[in-house]
Amino acid sequence: MGEINLENKKDIKTKSKFAKLWRGKEWWTVWLGIALIVAAVGSIIEKPVLPKEWGVEGAESIWAAIPAEIVTGMLTTGLITLIIFAVAVFFSKREEFTDFLKGYPVIFLLSILAYVLGNYAPLRHYGFNDVIWALVIGLIISNLTKVPQFLQGAVRTGLYIKTGLVLLGASILFDRMLALGAMGLGVAWLVTPAVLIVMYWYSQKVLKMHDNKGLAITIATATSVCGVSAAIASGTASKAKQEEITLAVSITLIFTVLMMVGMPAVVQLLGIDPIVGGAWLGGTIDATGAVVASSALLGAEAMEVASIIKMVQNILIGIIAFGIAIFWVTKYENKSATEVEISFKEIFTRIPKFIFGFIGASLVFSFLLTEATVEASLPVLNGFRGFFFTLAFISIGLDSNFKDMAQMVKGGKAIQLYIGGQLLNIVLTLLASYIFFSGQFFNLPF
Repeated sequence: MGEINLENKKDIKTKSKFAKLWRGKEWWTVWLGIALIVAAVGSIIEKPVLPKEWGVEGAESIWAAIPAEIVTGMLTTGLITLIIFAVAVFFSKREEFTDFLKGYPVIFLLSILAYVLGNYAPLRHYGFNDVIWALVIGLIISNLTKVPQFLQGAVRTGLYIKTGLVLLGASILFDRMLALGAMGLGVAWLVTPAVLIVMYWYSQKVLKMHDNKGLAITIATATSVCGVSAAIASGTASKAKQEEITLAVSITLIFTVLMMVGMPAVVQLLGIDPIVGGAWLGGTIDATGAVVASSALLGAEAMEVASIIKMVQNILIGIIAFGIAIFWVTKYENKSATEVEISFKEIFTRIPKFIFGFIGASLVFSFLLTEATVEASLPVLNGFRGFFFTLAFISIGLDSNFKDMAQMVKGGKAIQLYIGGQLLNIVLTLLASYIFFSGQFFNLPF
């Protein structure tokens, strides 16, 4: 009988491990990416049909953006994207499935509006593309009205952007990714720990945040590593209060929106090389999605560099959370390092799963597919990737109410810590970006 119970327990544990692969929203970004890659390679799906360019000779009117002959194709694109994301929501958040089905058509239509505005040639020439308009539309709605509950069900920034990032892997050859990643270590893995340590020292020695150590380390990690995910991981490791984690996340979100719009403009205004600018954005802007969208304004190669640097930086989330946990129990709780609750297994658990999908896609398109297959399928995947980014930035805008976020930002010290740390981050990352990506010291794989 005991053996039978033991067998049953093993079966339950095995089933539980497999359940995480199907119920975890992080893993679904990988599964959706794989499904789309298979469908594109197998010619099951075609390039998404989206609004055309207008405001040019022969297509002056806004109606030229959506001629009658593409309406059916656009609706098909909407149906395909609805189905693939609905599958992920059904398995990972079934209780929100109905709201998603109600809200997604609205998100889709808002994204189409962003494409129409973004395809107006005179403004697009100056960088006002569909992603910028998506953010603006979302911000206008969320800050002038209350976003309906049913619409909130389809506001899924992470799902859209991370699925798009898996598809991005197909466009980046593996040898180039390795070369860029190696140089990216110089930006992400040298600057990030330095900024984290200096920020925490500043919080304790200068700002005297002795009663808010958890808040201080959470803000420092969110600023130096990768925004929300890093804040949650470090906050958990340092046993920060929930309201402290919320405050750190709120500050990060406010400045992420400002930086993703302002930093590309600074790069262009100062005449910084786009590759260096991409590396700069990748190492400083907190959210992965914001990095991708803002760096896209500087060109495809800048976006490639920025994306890889941010992914290299993301890998640090689990490692730094583990280090913080050890530091906390040994310095503040007078325990031994063996009593740390976060094990090395947790490092893997905390790494964003879309990174595995991104690397896998790069490997497949670099080594397993013929050149003809790659050339035929990449336009399809790139089309869906771009549309997913637009969906993500509609979601970011809808989820960013400045009045609500400002109310959560309490106390001047938290803001001082963030601004001081981010300024240091900006300066050091720009220096590192020039050293590793200017071409003066290292050969770039372009």
